[in-house]
Amino acid sequence: MSLTERPLRPTLAQIREVCQPPAITGRRNSEHWVADVYLRDVSPYLTRLLLRTSITANQVTWLMIATGASAAFALLIPGLPGGFLAALLGQMQMLWDCSDGEVARWRQTSSPAGVFLDRVGHYTAEGLIPIALGLRAAGFPDAGWLDSPWPLMGALLAVLVLYNKALNDMVHVSRAYNDMPRLTEKAEVAAPRSSGLRSLRSVARFIPFHRAYHSVELTLLALVASIVDAAAGDLVATRVLVAGLLVFGVVTVVGHLASILSSSRLR
Repeated sequence: MSLTERPLRPTLAQIREVCQPPAITGRRNSEHWVADVYLRDVSPYLTRLLLRTSITANQVTWLMIATGASAAFALLIPGLPGGFLAALLGQMQMLWDCSDGEVARWRQTSSPAGVFLDRVGHYTAEGLIPIALGLRAAGFPDAGWLDSPWPLMGALLAVLVLYNKALNDMVHVSRAYNDMPRLTEKAEVAAPRSSGLRSLRSVARFIPFHRAYHSVELTLLALVASIVDAAAGDLVATRVLVAGLLVFGVVTVVGHLASILSSSRLR
C-alpha cells in the first residue's frame, strides 16, 4: 500500500499489514519478548488513535523517553505503590516503543533522528532504574540512606547495564567505520566460534539472567521484590535483587564481550 493510498483513519488490519511486517515482528534481537507475547496485539489500537492526531513519530518517542524515566522515579515511592507503578510504566514505555515505529512506518517518516531518540529512551530508562533500585534498597527517603552502600551499588549496576548496552552499539559503529554492511539478525552471525562459549551460551538460554537488564524485566523484578518486602516487613528482597543483579551483571558483560569478539559480528 503506497503512501497516497493510505487512509487518514486506517483500520486495525491495515495498520498491522503496513506497520507490522515480518521484517519487524521477526527480528531476533530488536523485538522484545513482551511485544511478541501481547504488545504487538495491543499497539495497533494505540497507533490508530495516534494517527488521528498531528503527533509525529518522534514526539511519540519522546513520550516513551518520559515514561521510561518515570518508571525509575516511581521506584523512589516506598512500598508496593512504587513497585506497581514502576512495573506499569515499564509496560507503557514498551507500548509507546511499539507505536512510535508503527506511526513512522505508516507515514513513511522513519529517520536517523528517530533511531537516535529510541536509543536515548532505552539508555535513559535502563540507566536510571538501577540507580533508583539502589536508592530504594537504601530505604530512601528515610533518614540514613546516605550512609548505606546500596546507592553506590545501584550506581555501579547502572554502569554495567549501560556498558552492556553500549557493546551492541560499538559493534555497529565499528562496522560502519570499516565500511562493512549492516549487520543482520541471523543467529549464525552472533554465534561464538568457540565451542566452549557456544556451550555456555546454550546454558544461558535455560537460565537467561542476561535478559534481566532491560527496563521491563528490571521493573517486574522490582515489583516482585516489593511484594516480598511488604510481606517480610523489610527491604531484604530489594537488597538481594540489587546485589544479585550486580554480580550477574559482571558475568553478563564479560560474557557479552567474549561472545562478540569470538563471533562473526566484526568480520
